[in-house]
Amino acid sequence: MKVQERAGAPSHRGPGQAAPVGERLPTAGRERKPALAALAVLLILIGALGATVLVLRAGERIEVVRISAEVPAGKAVTDAAMTSVLVADDPAVDYVRWEQRDALKQLKAKNTLVKGTIAIGQMFSDVGGLPEGKAFVGLSLKAGQYPAGLKVGDHVAAYRVGGDAPKGGTAGGAADGNTLLVRDAKVNDVFVGEGGSIGSGNLPVTVMVGTAEIAPLTQAAAAGQVALVLIPGASG
Repeated sequence: MKVQERAGAPSHRGPGQAAPVGERLPTAGRERKPALAALAVLLILIGALGATVLVLRAGERIEVVRISAEVPAGKAVTDAAMTSVLVADDPAVDYVRWEQRDALKQLKAKNTLVKGTIAIGQMFSDVGGLPEGKAFVGLSLKAGQYPAGLKVGDHVAAYRVGGDAPKGGTAGGAADGNTLLVRDAKVNDVFVGEGGSIGSGNLPVTVMVGTAEIAPLTQAAAAGQVALVLIPGASG
């Protein structure tokens, strides 16, 4: 009679026998990609070369002009108002090089240059900026406070007016009793819309006046009480 072994009975494996292991599937060998490796090395070399160039460029110095004394707008830079300084070369900046200082003395400053300013080509022109003792004042004028056809280059007189502003005309046509603020102001800018037309709203106008005329003109402008009158024969 055959006796059935009980479940869980110990197996009769020898001490040197291991448990059976499932068979492994064959694995594909790692594919070598020499082209990618070469590309990675090339990129590393390019990056290192670029960093080296930047370091070398940062070390390049050029001798340029530095303003050593204040230069008013419209004035030329004299020998006493300039000195040399070394700066890092930058092709994007139009430095005035020290060897160009003689040519620089023939130009005029567009705006006042303070001591310590590094001279840049855009700071100068052959016509200069504001003349000494002059300043720009911005006005916002309503219809009737400026003459028709007002344009850049016109010379105007500025009056302080009360109530309705006088219609634009000549200096001799200003209404009696209005206070003369500026006898001769030059129009520097007139805002015009598309197609060169002046809109129906307030007209922004910039005029050049003497520094002593700034305070009374700006006070009247803030109150909306400035009217401009064209001076005939003085445009340009």
